Amino acid sequence: MKILHLLIMIFVAFGFSSCTSAQTSEKTDQAVSESGAAAVEVYYFHNTRRCASCKVVEQVTEQSVAELYGDRVPFMSYNLETAEGKLKGDEFDVGGITVLIVSGETNINITYEGFVNARSNPDKYKQIIRENIDPLL
Repeated sequence: MKILHLLIMIFVAFGFSSCTSAQTSEKTDQAVSESGAAAVEVYYFHNTRRCASCKVVEQVTEQSVAELYGDRVPFMSYNLETAEGKLKGDEFDVGGITVLIVSGETNINITYEGFVNARSNPDKYKQIIRENIDPLL
């Protein structure tokens, strides 16, 4: 039974690492942005090929932002393998799968929280989104 648990944990860890291996920028809770935008915006950066977890993170993030804030906080998804996505990714120094909350010079990277919670505990992830956006409004 212990071996089965170990194998399951290895499988989950491998799946998570392969999904986020393209991320080249380190997780930062408070990074400085060059955009200077005053409003709060939520960005999801991804590649063309995505695993099921990547798609769920995008879906739950988009739904949560819409439910919590409606049109006040826009959600935007960018494919980093397109010209537009690459430009936007370069603007925020993003090189891989990333969920980013942006307000003025504040960038909050919640990618890790998304991958840990979006599938297994979407309500907790929604709360994390709220806890990071509310102080910025």
